[in-house]
This record gives sequence, C-alpha cells and structure tokens, in this order.
Amino acid sequence: MVLLLTGCGSTAQESLEIYGNAGAARIQPAPLAEKLETVPELDGKTITIAVYSFTDKTGQRKPADNIANLSSAVTQGAEVWVIKALQEAGNGTWFEVLERIGLDNLVKERQLIRNTREVYEKDLPNGPSPLKPMRFAGLILEGGIIGYDSNVAIGGVGARYLGIGAQTEYRIDTVTVVMRVVSVSTGKVLLNVATEKTIASTRSGVDMFKFFDLGTKLVEAENGYSVNEPVNYAVRAAIEAGIVELIYDGERKGLWKFKKKVYTSVKEDKKQAKSKVEVIEKKINKIAEAEPKPKRVVNLNKPRLSRRVIDNPHVIIYADIKTPKRKPKCEKDVLRITKFCVLDLEELKVSSVHVDDVGHEYGVCGKNNYCYKTPLDLYKHEAYTIITEHRRMMKHPKGSRRE
Repeated sequence: MVLLLTGCGSTAQESLEIYGNAGAARIQPAPLAEKLETVPELDGKTITIAVYSFTDKTGQRKPADNIANLSSAVTQGAEVWVIKALQEAGNGTWFEVLERIGLDNLVKERQLIRNTREVYEKDLPNGPSPLKPMRFAGLILEGGIIGYDSNVAIGGVGARYLGIGAQTEYRIDTVTVVMRVVSVSTGKVLLNVATEKTIASTRSGVDMFKFFDLGTKLVEAENGYSVNEPVNYAVRAAIEAGIVELIYDGERKGLWKFKKKVYTSVKEDKKQAKSKVEVIEKKINKIAEAEPKPKRVVNLNKPRLSRRVIDNPHVIIYADIKTPKRKPKCEKDVLRITKFCVLDLEELKVSSVHVDDVGHEYGVCGKNNYCYKTPLDLYKHEAYTIITEHRRMMKHPKGSRRE
C-alpha cells in the first residue's frame, strides 16, 4: 500500500510540474504547414479569391454528462483559418485573399475617408483626391463545418483486485468540413471537397478503495491523467487539408497548372557557374586597379643592393630581419573555379548583415538582401557561394541515383 501511494504521489507531482511549466504564449504552427509550403508553384498570375463566411452548420453543443451545455462544440470563427491557409499555400504565391468578412466596416471606413477629403481638400485645384477602387475577386470560397459526431468510438481496459485497480479509457469524436470554389462570372461550382479529422481523448488512472481493521477503517486514494486533443486544432487541420486538396483537384481538372521544374545537366550548370565567375573577376580586377599598389619589401642585408632600389619611394627597406616564410600553396579547387588565391575555403567567408539591420559600416548591399563592408567582401561572398555550390554538384550531380 505504501509503494502504491508513493507511486500515485510521484505521478501527481509530475502533473503539477506540467501545469506549472506551461510556458508563455507562443505562435501556433499550422497543423499541415509542411504540406502547404510544398504545394507546387502556380504557373501564372496569383489567383484573387474572396471568403465571405465559413460558419458552423452543425448546431452541436459540447458533449457533457448529466448537464445541459450551451457552449458550441466547434469554433464559430473558422473563416480565419480558411484565410490563413489560403495565404500560406505555396509560401503565399497561390492566392490573394480579399477582405469580405468585415466588409461593412471596410465600406464605412472608406466612406469616412471620402467625406474627410471632401471637407479638407475641396479648395485644391483638382478637388478632393479620389480613393482607389476596391479589388474584386474572380473566385469565392464557400462552405463550413457541417458535422461534429461525438463518441464515435469508446473503449478502455481495466482491472481490480481487493479494492485496488487501474484503468485506461479512450473516446473518439469526428469533425467534418466541406468547402467549394465558385466562379464569380458564371456562378458555377468549380470544385467541391470534403475532409474530416478525428479528435482523440484518453484517460488513465489508478485507485484504491479498501476497508481495514474489520471494516472500521477506510482507505481511499486515486490518481489519474487525461489528454484531450483540441477541437480547434482539429478543425484547422481539416480546413488546411481541404485547401491543399482543392489546389490539386483544380490542377487535375485543368483550372490551373503547376509550374514545371527545369532540370539542367551538370555541363550546363558548370557553364553558368563559369560565366558568373568571369563577371566577378572583372569586378575584382576593377577594384584592384583602383586601389594603391603595395610597396615592395627589400632586405638590406642582401648583397649587391643598388642605390636605385634604396632611393625608390615604393620600396620599404628593413635590416636584421629574417626573410618571411613562404605561404602554403593555394587551394586548387578554389583557384580553378573562382580564380581566387586563398589558403582554404574559410578565407572566402565574410561577415554580412541583413538589409533591415544595416549599420553605417555596411554600405554595400547585394541581391540576396545582405550587406557588406566593402565591394570586395560582396564579390568574395559570391565566389564562396559558387565554389560551395560547385562542390555540392560534384558530390551529388543531378540525375544520379541519390538525387
């Protein structure tokens, strides 16, 4: 009995620690973030789409035992997840979503702007400046949450002996989402998709109910732990799965096309890398010509040192100093690809900052939205990118079995 109570106490302590270390607020990741990001790129212009409503059509209340629960089983604002999923499809390259949920507020605000301009800009030569027209959508996404089935499956297992027992229970609910895409010009329903997501809940616990000392003393103890999958998370997952399926279904029916990936051979990749290297070389040579040439160093201890060398202003003379050791040979791959004489690849790396965090010393910015201290650092970073990409291609060329 002591061992059982000790185990129950340790489990309860773990539960309290989980509650105490719940953490601060965080950004909620999308359940199907990877599928939304890996949707193939659209071959064409971004699609303009509007979402007017995506309501709960189930009328289902939260399941409760022995009480009348007035809380809804699912969220009443599912349209926010629809808009979020449309904006994240293909890293935001597929759909341009227009505001229609708060259309009344938007129209009222535009009317306020128009009235204010008419009052304060009426004396301008061209009159009040006009307000830009609102965008209209070519497609409308309709639908809603049409089903919430609770207690689809219930089960568990347990055992009890001499008043001491343990049990595990589970319950499964299901939420169903339907969405369709409608053409504004014709009113035709172009696509229709239904998705569902299960919602699992589990509970485990141990308890003891036993009389001692001829039934005069009662000992009762229990401990348990339950996990309920959030309904909101399941609704969002079903909506995102529906958006992904709509995109693929539209491609199968010919409503839009995926952009085909262009695979180039290793020979063509080398040719492109070589042309980039030539451009970088010209830029570096131009900078080198503008910079002052370094002075030549001559050892005064060398015999037969002429007066012409000593009087030359471009020569630095030193005495009683050992001749410096020769540098190791340059790395052959780097020298062959980028024409840079460096000891190793680390010398080509330069420090850079993002264009949003540019300081006064980072005044040269490239196409990659990173800035460098000097133009030479920018070209060195480009050369470093070329040599690393070349080595990656040599290790795993396109068309190989690994690729």
